Amino acid sequence: MPRNALCTNNLTNLRRAYLGLAGIAWLFSAQAPLADDAEKIIVSHGFNEYDELKYAPDDPHLDYVNPYAPLGGEISIATIGTFDSMNPYATGRGSWGVLSTIGYEDIMETTSDEVGSYYCLLCETIEYPESESWVIFHLRDDVTFSDGTPMTAEDVLFTHELLVEQGTPSYANYIKQVIAESEILDPHTIKFTFAEEVPKKGLITQMGSLPVWSRKWYEETGARLDESRLEISPGTGEYMLDSLDVGRNIVYRRNPDYWGANHYLRKGRGNYDRIRVEYFGDSSAAFEAFKAGEYTFRQENSSINWATLYDFPALEKGWVKRETLPDGSLPGATGFVFNMRLNKFQDRNLRLALGHMYNFTWTNENLQYGLFTQRESFWENDRLKASGLPDGRELELLEEFRDQLPQEVFTEPALLPHESGERPLDRQNLRKALRFMEAAGYSPGDDGLLRNSQGETLDIELLEDTPAFDRILLPYVENLKTLGVNITYNRVDPSQYQNRRQENDFDMRFTGYPSGLVEGSGLTQKYGCEDRDDIFNPAGYCNPVVDVLADRILEVETYDELAAHVRAIDRIMRHDYFVVPVWTLLENWVAYFDMFEYPENLPEFGLGHLDYWWFNAEKAEALKAAGALR
Repeated sequence: MPRNALCTNNLTNLRRAYLGLAGIAWLFSAQAPLADDAEKIIVSHGFNEYDELKYAPDDPHLDYVNPYAPLGGEISIATIGTFDSMNPYATGRGSWGVLSTIGYEDIMETTSDEVGSYYCLLCETIEYPESESWVIFHLRDDVTFSDGTPMTAEDVLFTHELLVEQGTPSYANYIKQVIAESEILDPHTIKFTFAEEVPKKGLITQMGSLPVWSRKWYEETGARLDESRLEISPGTGEYMLDSLDVGRNIVYRRNPDYWGANHYLRKGRGNYDRIRVEYFGDSSAAFEAFKAGEYTFRQENSSINWATLYDFPALEKGWVKRETLPDGSLPGATGFVFNMRLNKFQDRNLRLALGHMYNFTWTNENLQYGLFTQRESFWENDRLKASGLPDGRELELLEEFRDQLPQEVFTEPALLPHESGERPLDRQNLRKALRFMEAAGYSPGDDGLLRNSQGETLDIELLEDTPAFDRILLPYVENLKTLGVNITYNRVDPSQYQNRRQENDFDMRFTGYPSGLVEGSGLTQKYGCEDRDDIFNPAGYCNPVVDVLADRILEVETYDELAAHVRAIDRIMRHDYFVVPVWTLLENWVAYFDMFEYPENLPEFGLGHLDYWWFNAEKAEALKAAGALR
């Protein structure tokens, strides 16, 4: 279950905010002529490390868009909480507004129907040697920022240097290690040379995932990347900030002079005149507002809402459509995350005990209407998910570290979530949990509370920020109390939650990790020892073997080899049990006023309601005439 109805968009914001999860790629290419002793130089419109590119530069448009989609209208969405900043790159300061990166474009762009492909958007072509020791971006000469100023290589270099100077420490430290030199070759050509001693895999797409900001604006305003601010710098993207009312709403409008309107990657996309984001104090208020037509598109995140509340007049009258659409993207590895920086969670037996008190079966059947399946892996996809006993290449990888890994990794199937019964408290799992706690050095006292050999109780705070999760989390809290844990469920306001999250000031919280079908340098940022205090590693997880395997992913030559490494990592992390796995959903629940349309062939990896859906003006007028919309 996503945390809010803008899960997909927030993940996009998050990815761009920390710029650490760039995928890896190979490419459909032309090779420059060369002398017999010279290294081949490849020039291409895109890059995919492990497969051929699907699209050619002369293709008219992406397969999953409607190139004739009309332009116009407004789509409005909702979120819970508030915002006090429009700068998502200042990750330790303020709560940034939803879609605040919408106006920025990366040098290269991915598609929603391929794995690992990156295509030139702000560039015409890329150029690199077979060794991938450097990359040159030949930039387009017709790209302009929303204020009308042209984009040049100076802006690209400025953005790169600004991220190194003022970006998140984990990203800055990584980039300093891998980029040996950055140089402007001419006003529309920039070269990045990679350090000799580092693996080259993923570095081309790492730099291709660089957004481009206006050097002129930053220099004229004196703005900093690491500050909380409501001003947005000009971007090259389709949308720009129109207006905002802090804590209430944000409106973005389509740039009528958008440079890329006829680019084959952008045709049939960015079809709305305006995108509006409405903020609400809680999920109940947001749902009531949707029923009343105060906003027009809702991506549902609550099973109880989906199962019981979609019977309001606007739906019965046919004004609102309710649909379940497929979702082939990887779900996040969500669950109850232990803060592994704390001594109390260092014993795996203790973590297993706490995990056994979560009852997925009862929760799903009684609170979630049987709509979910239980999550097993950090990568819920057959390509990357560890299963059964290790074998083949995965086993070879693990064998190298046999003396550093528990024997169970080799002798027992990949750890699966415990099975639960049909009652809220599973007595069998309670007995197992007590045995785990005994192995961890805890035993029940006369008052029923667990105590260690020093007589100390196990005190835990479960931190949360939204009442929508109370019904799911409170039964788990009660089960933990029955076990003898001195647990407090502390629901705080969103701004306090944000501050505590950023400072790693929590015991347990319901959150998770994003996963990708192609993993690269971002893997160590999520799970690496060096970045264990990073905001993108909420558990503070650290395992030296995972570090080594994650680093080696940057050197692999084939996708099969990458998958074997990921499966080995998945197996180790599941055994380490630093997240209690909960549920997963491989479909999208959407409801919207019947004035939006979408292509017949939606892609595997995207819903696209803010991207390649469009507005039907005739239907909108009919809804207004009927009194459906405010």
